[in-house]
Amino acid sequence: MKRPTIADVARHAGVSKGAVSYALNGQPGVSEATRRRIVESAEALGFRANSAARALAGAASKVVGLTLQRPPKTLGVEPFFMELISGLEAELSLFSYALLLQMVPDHHEEIAVYRRWWSDRSVDGVLVCDVREGDLRISALEELGLPAVVIGPPSASGSLASIWSDDGVSLVEAVEYLAALGHRRIARVGGIPGLVHTAIRTEAFGRAASDLGLDSALTVPTDYTGEDGARATRRLLSMAKRPTALIYDNDIMAIAGLAVAQEMGLSVPADLSIVAWDDSPICRLVHPPLTALTRDIAAYGTHAARMLLAAIDGKPVGSMHDEPARLTPRGSTASA
Repeated sequence: MKRPTIADVARHAGVSKGAVSYALNGQPGVSEATRRRIVESAEALGFRANSAARALAGAASKVVGLTLQRPPKTLGVEPFFMELISGLEAELSLFSYALLLQMVPDHHEEIAVYRRWWSDRSVDGVLVCDVREGDLRISALEELGLPAVVIGPPSASGSLASIWSDDGVSLVEAVEYLAALGHRRIARVGGIPGLVHTAIRTEAFGRAASDLGLDSALTVPTDYTGEDGARATRRLLSMAKRPTALIYDNDIMAIAGLAVAQEMGLSVPADLSIVAWDDSPICRLVHPPLTALTRDIAAYGTHAARMLLAAIDGKPVGSMHDEPARLTPRGSTASA
């Protein structure tokens, strides 16, 4: 089947090719009646404007970009990003926007992607995840002037709008809950150390442990994978004075840690209590079901997409403090 061209639309509507270009790119120069006739002709023929041609004409791409500095193989088993993307898509699809996802090896490549997207107008705006202190991506986006929303705290977002939840509040709630159950040796299997939200959690964990006078409060950093979470769990449970409770920075590591504890002959929660961060459905399917810090990640994505679309429209957008994760006790925690 021959792909329809702008010339086909012009013949069908009885106008010039220039008039078709003006009408489909939202440019002045044609009457509303003519614009409607051209749009109807384009729809009847199944014509879609070429993205490069639209970019040259200055038209919106109707695409939002998201880059992730993670190995591609981990994306399919990371519930947080799957739920976040579902929330983004739910909002973007209402306005006929598409989500362009790009995996990158490092921040330098990520900035190169931003510059490429900006130069060829392939996206109208971007979402930024996993921010770090002094993040070079923030200054690069500020320089480009590309509409952007940071999914992270405003302290690391520069002049860009951000959406965040207070991870410190959530972690303190988890530590206080375990301490109330009598746990005096609590350890945390943390995430990537350089990330701002990881640093916030680490600081809150240490502060809460000090305020509560715990005997020990050790954090072991990981790369968020189940394999690294399992290794960290073995290390902690092999200590002479092993912890009686573990807090994990994501659910995948918590499930891996549960398996390691059972392999080592420990009963959960009789010998070890476990708390997971982010409450995905699999937290409720394992035995025992995992106590978790619960938040609506899909809604988080929806709010981020809504903010970005407003920024793309040129509206003033401020930072948004979303609901923090709250503790949902289940069968993986009990008295020490």
